[in-house]
Amino acid sequence: MLSYMNFLTNGDCGEPAALTTDKIAQLPLPTRMAFLGNYLPRQCGIATFTTDLCTAIAKEYGAQRLFAIPVNDPDFSYQYPEEVRLELDQEDLSSYERAADFLNFNGNDLVCLQHEYGIYGGIAGSYVLTLLRKLKMPLVTTLHTVLREPDPYQRSVLDEIALLSDRLIVMSEHAATLLREVYSVSSDKIDVIPHGVPDLPFTDPNFFKDRFGTEGKFVLLTFGLLSPNKGIENVIRALPAILAAHPNLVYIISGATHPHIKRREGERYREELQALAVECGVAEQVIFNNRFVSAEELVEHVGAADVYITPYRQEAQVVSGTLAIALGAGKAIISTPYWHAKELLAEGRGILVPFDDPASIAEAANKLLDNDADRHAMRKRAYLYSRGTTWPKTAHAYMSSFQRARVERMSRPKGAFMVASATRSAGILPEMNTAHLLSMTDDTGMLQHAIHTLPNCMEGYTTDDNARALITAIYLNGSPYSDGPQHVSLSKRYLGFLWLAFNDKVGRFRNFLSYDRRWLEEIGSEDSHGRALWSLGTVLGHSKDQGLRGAAGRLFEAAAPTSLTFTSPRAWAFSVLGMQAYLDWFPGDRAVQGARNLLANKLLDIYERSHSATWQWFEKSLSYSNARLSQALLITGARSENKRMIEVGIESLRWLVGEQHREDGIFVPIGSRGFYTEGGEKARFDQQPVEACATISACLLAYRITEETYWLEETWCAFRWFLGENDLQVPLYDESTGGCRDGLHPDRVNENQGAESTLSFLMSLLEMQQIEVDTAAIPNHEMSLSN
Repeated sequence: MLSYMNFLTNGDCGEPAALTTDKIAQLPLPTRMAFLGNYLPRQCGIATFTTDLCTAIAKEYGAQRLFAIPVNDPDFSYQYPEEVRLELDQEDLSSYERAADFLNFNGNDLVCLQHEYGIYGGIAGSYVLTLLRKLKMPLVTTLHTVLREPDPYQRSVLDEIALLSDRLIVMSEHAATLLREVYSVSSDKIDVIPHGVPDLPFTDPNFFKDRFGTEGKFVLLTFGLLSPNKGIENVIRALPAILAAHPNLVYIISGATHPHIKRREGERYREELQALAVECGVAEQVIFNNRFVSAEELVEHVGAADVYITPYRQEAQVVSGTLAIALGAGKAIISTPYWHAKELLAEGRGILVPFDDPASIAEAANKLLDNDADRHAMRKRAYLYSRGTTWPKTAHAYMSSFQRARVERMSRPKGAFMVASATRSAGILPEMNTAHLLSMTDDTGMLQHAIHTLPNCMEGYTTDDNARALITAIYLNGSPYSDGPQHVSLSKRYLGFLWLAFNDKVGRFRNFLSYDRRWLEEIGSEDSHGRALWSLGTVLGHSKDQGLRGAAGRLFEAAAPTSLTFTSPRAWAFSVLGMQAYLDWFPGDRAVQGARNLLANKLLDIYERSHSATWQWFEKSLSYSNARLSQALLITGARSENKRMIEVGIESLRWLVGEQHREDGIFVPIGSRGFYTEGGEKARFDQQPVEACATISACLLAYRITEETYWLEETWCAFRWFLGENDLQVPLYDESTGGCRDGLHPDRVNENQGAESTLSFLMSLLEMQQIEVDTAAIPNHEMSLSN
């Protein structure tokens, strides 16, 4: 199975490559989809459609992939099937808000909305917008009504639905034309997927007539929920002329009165039709089947019809499910020329008659009943035309639209409807909040992961995170925001974890510790060892606590030599950062100087062998913590006065920063879902806080070395990514908890506030606070903090 990223181009904005039908079919399927709309047993056309669509997709792709969220009309509740997970109360706005939270928390890949103005609460169904605005995953909307002349409220609602939706599905070309011409929706966003129909055999109507006691008779049929706009009275008025030529005929009107009409008017329309049949002298030939017909019964009803009639009274109808089903059953059809009928019944697949014209209905019916050959030829044309719209094929078409929506969201991420953060303004730093740091720390150390804001004990601890935590705690101890004893206590706990992690038999740190304090390996990664050295050097270079410094010094001496055997460039870089922090306090230690220079020269060597005019990097790929490589060269070059190291550090960092930009200047770190290989495609997601943190540190160092304000601008660009200036326009930093969310997916932010992410933000904030102090001390200092 091909990944999404294989379909994306290498451009800065990630424009999607042309998606052919074959390519779409190869895309990974969404694993969890929510369908929002009415659902059976509620009696309405949208409920029938949504249920049929879900059933078809479940049969083709597995029922575990989907669930439904129906809308309950006022004062009604229903006994829904098990695939219904949550219900909306039509006129309760808070239920829409709760549904959005439910969808976001449950990690859905996609939401498919069935839209019809009358089924959602508020003016023109506007309550559903409250739900849609909060969604963090792709949205595909099926429009069951597209009006040519909407009122201002209807226009406003549909305009916003079109804006919020990743793709819009309509069931006719006419509806697509209206979207383009009336609502200015791009053709690229519209999928035309005809109304699904049951995959029925082409059968003789006489096979079903015994079920209704109509053997040997011609049967005319109209089915669907009754309402005055259906125009059934015009068929009844046409019956005398039809019966005069074909007395052996019945007209079946199958369907319950529409629930909304029934609540408002009772059975008045049905009673008027019955009275009209008596008045026209055809009551004996009209059969009223006054109930909502099940899918199984519908097959029999439609199957028994010789001629199906849809006598709607107005043209503004872009879809008729009953007409599509009749076509799929291979019926001879008479219809008024509403929009959907004109499209489906073209090329001899039916007969169109004027609106409100009983005489024309009678003429068309007699013509079909008089000529068996013409009637059967029309049936065959209708049946063959409908073979591409059976429910299995409709399910495949919907899945293709879903896949396209997901890959387009990945390549062209959509910002949130609204960003609720007071700290997005350029140049304003949030206040320091260590509450989540404390929450994630127990007697052993800092836990690795969180479930939203709750520490996830099942995942245990890592040396990686406790090393980061130690660096953060040491910086906190030296900042104006330190509370003194508490942060010193944290430093001791994290340093104690590193002592526990060190395996003195092999001179290496273990990395993964279970919650019950069992090491899951004897030797951790080289990178985790490098981070541990970095944190130990930070203690020695920045802490004033003699006890901490003594303990860190002994462990640093034991662990440092092993780093010289490593092959990981990032382990070299982390070790260099730790060694230089150590040397900031002990500049005369020639052994550590030599080790630092050896590792930095390894970085310089791989850069000289790897870089080119178009790929100015140390390796043939960009992966994680990229800017730390440039930072390690810059700090070594600056301290040892090695100009080439400084040149390479600046050159590589400038190139990296350029690769991590949108055209409008928004920071876009290399995603962890595929990374970026030379000559390949740049992974846009998942974007990780650790990348922003590394970029901020490296750019601040470049600023201190060069004094170029360009590097301050790039620093702020990366920092504002935390605050909401990113692809999704959603803040990753949570001001209420002091935690940082775990990254940006193409459709939503990862709400888990794990250790790496939270520490990345806190480290960045501490560095930003320090540079703010430093730059404030420079007379007449000017810098741009906005893009």
